[in-house]
Amino acid sequence: MKRWLILEDGTYFEGEGFGAEVNVFGEIVFTTSMTGYQETITDQSFNGQIITFTYPMVGNYGVNRDDYESIAPTCKGVVVKEHARRASNWRNQMTLDEFLTRKEIPGISGIDTRALTRKIREHGTMKASIVDSGDTFEHAYDQLKAAVLPTNQVEQVSTAKPYPSPGTGHNVVVIDFGLKHSIMRELSKRNCNLTVLPYNTTAEEILELSPDGVMLTNGPGDPKSVPEAIEMIRNIQGKVPIFGICLGHQLFALANGADTYKMKFGHRGLNHPVREIATGRIDFTSQNHGFAVDEQSIDPENLIVTHVEVNDETIEGVRHRRYPAFSVQYHPDAAPGPHDAAHLFDEFLEMMVAWKEQN
Repeated sequence: MKRWLILEDGTYFEGEGFGAEVNVFGEIVFTTSMTGYQETITDQSFNGQIITFTYPMVGNYGVNRDDYESIAPTCKGVVVKEHARRASNWRNQMTLDEFLTRKEIPGISGIDTRALTRKIREHGTMKASIVDSGDTFEHAYDQLKAAVLPTNQVEQVSTAKPYPSPGTGHNVVVIDFGLKHSIMRELSKRNCNLTVLPYNTTAEEILELSPDGVMLTNGPGDPKSVPEAIEMIRNIQGKVPIFGICLGHQLFALANGADTYKMKFGHRGLNHPVREIATGRIDFTSQNHGFAVDEQSIDPENLIVTHVEVNDETIEGVRHRRYPAFSVQYHPDAAPGPHDAAHLFDEFLEMMVAWKEQN
């Protein structure tokens, strides 16, 4: 079955369809991850986006029950150079084709993903569509140009109701902006008693639970589209330890007077080196974000920059000068190797212990 990938600037690619037989619109992005396609597709930070995999073969080890980052993925489509029709791995439960079909996500293969990635790097992310080639190109392109992409991505992916993940240790409130399961796994490994709350939970509702700490999770879209969360953070910092990841990091920075901006093509992949300024330590990190904190907007009275990206010097971490609160732009839960950043969860626990002793 022939399909087209059409870009907003009029460029189009023809390929073979797999996955669900639906036409979609979304923002075209690329990820440089060599493995982890299941985690990538089920990461809610890709809400509304068409994911281009730069690694040439995708699907060779199938899909299994252990590697979900969410049960109901909300990315719009998958673009690959070569789609492995047969999966070979002892954990394999279904092929990528079967998985995408069940989740109603279309895929397209046979695409020159190097040319596509160069296009995105040169011109930035843009609207795109995956459509069956039975339609005329002119009609499909007109529909793409007329499409308006939603801005309420966090509302689409956040839990609607609170729920617990019981443990015997610290009581941690997790604010779900598009929660990755691996964040919960890391906190559960440390015996935390988790309560997951919707993105629009108020500061008063959080503090009523008397948490030992608050986790601000990753999520999709522009952080300025979630003003209620910025207000909430302002009203809980100083009253409870805070750890922010990805979108949670951007929201934490906004709550403390900084600004954010949309990057040309973002950081998406498992190979981003990040330097901790105080020690010079380098962690190779998993990243998935299209917005970043503006270094020039940081108020040194409120925030200290703790981490930077080695390649482009963008801000990757901040810490509050007066309150027990810090955040990072990358995903310390994802463990891409070879030097992982999971130690930040231990720092969060140490912060909660110290806060308890002082109060």
